Amino acid sequence: MERRQIPERRSASLAAHAAALNSLDWAAVVMMIIGGINWGLVGALDYNLVEQLFGVKSPLSRLVYALVGLASLYGIYLATKIASRRDLSAP
Repeated sequence: MERRQIPERRSASLAAHAAALNSLDWAAVVMMIIGGINWGLVGALDYNLVEQLFGVKSPLSRLVYALVGLASLYGIYLATKIASRRDLSAP
């Protein structure tokens, strides 16, 4: 007997895998979004929100930049983890 996957079941399976992000994954995603918004503001409006909030070259603004950088490196790992999950769930 041949088994065929129903498209709805396949998309539900992928959604379940996507929802399996842990708290570190979510923290990295949030930090990457913050960094992306800040760089978008710098590029479009020449307005650096991080420096406005925490001061120019202050230790806190440098910490935010370092965390965004670490989050983006972790994002590379996260992207490969998600891609490997999709490869495993592909028919």
